[in-house]
Amino acid sequence: MPRVVFTGNLQRHVACPPSEGKGTTVREVLASVFAKYPKAEGYVLDEHGALRHHMVVFVDGVAVSDRARLSDSVGPHSEIFVMQALSGG
Repeated sequence: MPRVVFTGNLQRHVACPPSEGKGTTVREVLASVFAKYPKAEGYVLDEHGALRHHMVVFVDGVAVSDRARLSDSVGPHSEIFVMQALSGG
């Protein structure tokens, strides 16, 4: 099963330990993890189910290309990393 890892920074705000999820797309895998940790969903996704502007998701080290539908493919042994985007100067 794909593994989802939330950065330590996110884990300080909401319960979201590393977990395995079911699915073949980012949306499906995250939905299965959010079923266990529902408060994390509101922190990561907006009211339309899209990735919030301040969030970044990587699948096997590559940033997802579909931030709205989260339709990027996920393999059975993929690692999904969820983190806050940083900006500034």
